[in-house]
Amino acid sequence: MAAYLLIVLAILTRVAPHPGWFSFTAVGGALLYFGARRPWREMIFPVLALMATDYYLTVYQYHYSFQGLAYVSTWVWYAMAMVLGLILLRARTTWLRLAAAVVLGPTSFFVVSNYAVWAGSGMYPHTMDGLYACFVAALPFYRNDFVSTALVAGLAFGVPVLLRRTVFAEPVPVPVRK
Repeated sequence: MAAYLLIVLAILTRVAPHPGWFSFTAVGGALLYFGARRPWREMIFPVLALMATDYYLTVYQYHYSFQGLAYVSTWVWYAMAMVLGLILLRARTTWLRLAAAVVLGPTSFFVVSNYAVWAGSGMYPHTMDGLYACFVAALPFYRNDFVSTALVAGLAFGVPVLLRRTVFAEPVPVPVRK
């Protein structure tokens, strides 16, 4: 249930208004968690929900025409983020594996999405300088994605561990003085 709630949170953080300088979304962390905690057959639901969110944002919030081909790399990345969670975090979740997923998730999205913008749009010249300019322009978004993924994934995976260790831990016997 928690995995689905995190997907709902991810959608809400995308749809809710937020300052442009801080584009916090729970998408990366939620997808990593979903991949680590839910079976393969359920992974289509977050992808479909996020696809619908992309459509809604494009058409109704940004007032652009929707061109599905422009989103294919993003939709593939949604699935790949869950696979990353499945590979790194399902069998054994350690802080090192979580840190690796937190670094690989936003970094892979940064590379895939910005390469797609450079290759598929006329925003940047199709030269190495254009590719460099595209990646440099996206660095603030990468920073925000990295921070939000680290925060959401850290809480999603860390809070249950802390609760188990503190709330459900065996009481420590207090020595009795005679």
